Amino acid sequence: MNKKRNALFSSFGFAFKGIQEVLKERNFKLHLISAFVAILMGFIFNISSFEWIIVLFCIGLVLSMELVNTAIEEIVNFISPEYHLKAGRIKDLAAAAVLVASIAVLVIALIIFIPHLSILL
Repeated sequence: MNKKRNALFSSFGFAFKGIQEVLKERNFKLHLISAFVAILMGFIFNISSFEWIIVLFCIGLVLSMELVNTAIEEIVNFISPEYHLKAGRIKDLAAAAVLVASIAVLVIALIIFIPHLSILL
């Protein structure tokens, strides 16, 4: 049983190491700033519990997509250190996945926050 517990703690350690690595990435930092702004706006506008669930899910989605994108880029760079057309295509597709998620999340944020902003105006 102790061996399983150590393996569990090790897996969390590896995950936190991955978070430390992705914190070096510019795009991940930009997504964190966006998340902070969304959370701040949620407090300012006193959004509902349901809106909080949506906002937090969207933040998790975009950050997770950025993590997966970074992992794919690292794999591609490891396998193909020199430029290759297919390697570039793989990286472009992974980046596009983050872009699509980010656009969807932006639309959701507008749907949630515009009614709150219109009250101020």
